[in-house]
Amino acid sequence: MKVLVIGSGGREHALCWKIAQSPLVAKIYAAPGNGGTHLENKTVNIAIEATDIKKLLDFALTEKIDLTIVGPEDPLAAGIVDVFQDNGLRVFGPCKAAAQLEASKAFAKDIMIKAGIPTAAYGEFTDYESAKAYVHQHGAPIVVKADGLAAGKGVTVAMTFEEALKALEEIFIDSVFGEAGNKVVIEEFLQGEEASYLAFTDGKTVLPMVTSQDHKAVYDNDKGPNTGGMGAYSPAPVVSPELFDRVTKEIAYPLIKTMAKDGIVFKGIIYAGLMIHNNQPKVLEFNARFGDPETQPVLSRLKSDIIPVFLACTDQTLDKVEIEWSDNPTVCVVMASGGYPRDYKKGYEISGIAEADKVIGVKVFHAGTADKDGKTVNTGGRVLGVTAIGDTLEETIKTAYKAVEKINWTDVHYRKDIGAKALRRLKGE
Repeated sequence: MKVLVIGSGGREHALCWKIAQSPLVAKIYAAPGNGGTHLENKTVNIAIEATDIKKLLDFALTEKIDLTIVGPEDPLAAGIVDVFQDNGLRVFGPCKAAAQLEASKAFAKDIMIKAGIPTAAYGEFTDYESAKAYVHQHGAPIVVKADGLAAGKGVTVAMTFEEALKALEEIFIDSVFGEAGNKVVIEEFLQGEEASYLAFTDGKTVLPMVTSQDHKAVYDNDKGPNTGGMGAYSPAPVVSPELFDRVTKEIAYPLIKTMAKDGIVFKGIIYAGLMIHNNQPKVLEFNARFGDPETQPVLSRLKSDIIPVFLACTDQTLDKVEIEWSDNPTVCVVMASGGYPRDYKKGYEISGIAEADKVIGVKVFHAGTADKDGKTVNTGGRVLGVTAIGDTLEETIKTAYKAVEKINWTDVHYRKDIGAKALRRLKGE
């Protein structure tokens, strides 16, 4: 098989790495890929951006691509799956209508209410004054979300009234998120601990992956602005086996059944960002693709060939598939450019990646990197995802940071507490 992987992040590198392990695959094209994807077995980068649907379609038709995997949310929201399918190509990911689950927080809230899925109380607004009045009425802490896609940066957890107003001003008055901020969803602040639930679906069957937990805030102890994710680990001890089953039965299945009633067949990845309090889950948000950086630790635990799973999702035969997972924990530490998620400088040479990759149990996934004159340089905010697997969580965290310490570039930044919450929970603290 020839496989096309669309995207350039750490998620896409992890997908290329996992797909390359399949005996069913002869060649992988990463579009556009990054400084690490083309180093994987069977993989070459092609210089087509993830949002250039016409060029991607022409390439897939010319090269007779057997399966396309869409990584990022933007091409999904733009309808790339519909375009590929209309041209007789097999593609993994939700159609444009289903991708609204991530592309519009208001749409997602509407589906959750229809499906009886537990979520935060909320209001929707298209102007600053109405939104400000709602915040005045409800007070802080409160959560302000740009409705559209904002690369994980459109959410503000405002602990004070002033923070909430500043977020509203950035969205409505300063237009920092462009059209994504034409509408705002304001939610009640939920107490608890976050976890990520990812599952494959063919629109009829849900096949869950192992649990994970992302770290959104840029600084240790969940301080600072939200990012696309500063690290993740799997499994997430906050999700008990009983709670995991409940999420599948009470959230994932009602989601796809409700969408089906509206004439939308959801094929691809269900990603539910959960807030868990007193063993009760509520959905913070849905995404319509693999999470990043959750994909790196989750796929590192996948023992099965991933290609038959992708094919079963597209063919609606997922009920015939079983997946085997490693029991070993995994940890991914994201190394970012200094200043991210705001302004940062690009083009710095990165040293030590090869040495970090030699640490037993470690795989370094590239995200915002590129090759320049034979050297690897940073080209994005989130640059590398240093991922480790080990026998115990404590050992795995140490292994990941041992590898992190071997890598360096000007102004590098990373959190030093990835996995600490899980350790405390396991120790009963």
